[in-house]
Amino acid sequence: MKRERLTQIVLVIVGLVNLAILYPLYMDLRHSSWLLVQKNETEPMFLSFFIPVGVALLWAARRPSEHRSMIALAAWWNISHGAVMAIQTVQARIHGVHRSFADVIVVLVIGGVLLAVLPAKREAVAPFVA
Repeated sequence: MKRERLTQIVLVIVGLVNLAILYPLYMDLRHSSWLLVQKNETEPMFLSFFIPVGVALLWAARRPSEHRSMIALAAWWNISHGAVMAIQTVQARIHGVHRSFADVIVVLVIGGVLLAVLPAKREAVAPFVA
């Protein structure tokens, strides 16, 4: 019971963090900063991926064992995203652009924590044969 409660708490925190991306996304879109300042049309699209993941994790928090695949997807999504960000950060440094590894570490930790609290697979129950 304690493990399920811990899983629920982690899912709510990560879900809310993902939903918090709504504000920077809104500001980017409202002020067209993605186009006029950053000249990066992919950022709003990229940020929009976090929002449905946040909603799904909040939904999964109600009954984590029934949403195991969604939690696993969110975990591996964070890990793969962190791996890509790590490569980009290394390449940036090679080309003389300073980029912090802090965001890489945060995303990888989130993925690892989600994997750590992933509910165990439920065993299939064989129908009673008389």
